[in-house]
Amino acid sequence: MLGTVAFGSAPTPLGEMSVAVTGDGVAGVCWGDDGRLRARLLDRPGLTEADDPERTAPVLGELAAYYAGELRVFAARVDWRLTTPVQRAVLGTLHETVPYGRAVTYGELAARSGTGVPARAIGSIMGANPVPVIVPCHRVVAGNGLGGFSGGEGVESKRWLLTLEGYLQPTLDWD
Repeated sequence: MLGTVAFGSAPTPLGEMSVAVTGDGVAGVCWGDDGRLRARLLDRPGLTEADDPERTAPVLGELAAYYAGELRVFAARVDWRLTTPVQRAVLGTLHETVPYGRAVTYGELAARSGTGVPARAIGSIMGANPVPVIVPCHRVVAGNGLGGFSGGEGVESKRWLLTLEGYLQPTLDWD
């Protein structure tokens, strides 16, 4: 795939988020410094960086609306170039079948994806998700709790996102 990728970032309640957008869609989202994301994409043959804030603005706007509780479904297309076919199948199933405010267990997603990937491997695929929040890996939980989360501040970020979506009830803050 030849083309360009534009990078942009914006503050969120969970910290700075960076996005990478190609002509095919959102190829990456990450918390904090986008150095690793930038390197992963620019190491791809035929993909060069473009200074194109108009390309990243709609995605950053959707993320801002999501974090403000005003957006439940992302319209941005996903560019799956940083995923393997199996990751694409599992993450695509998640993206298409687990709506805002809902969650699925690792085992349920494994079965739903039809890939034959065991439940214990679903967590690794979620951890490798190049487009978190838009492809909502935070909506995959353990059968006995929240499970892990590699984005932002870890499981606390997952808890915050699931509370924003109404899947979890807010906890009392005694401070």
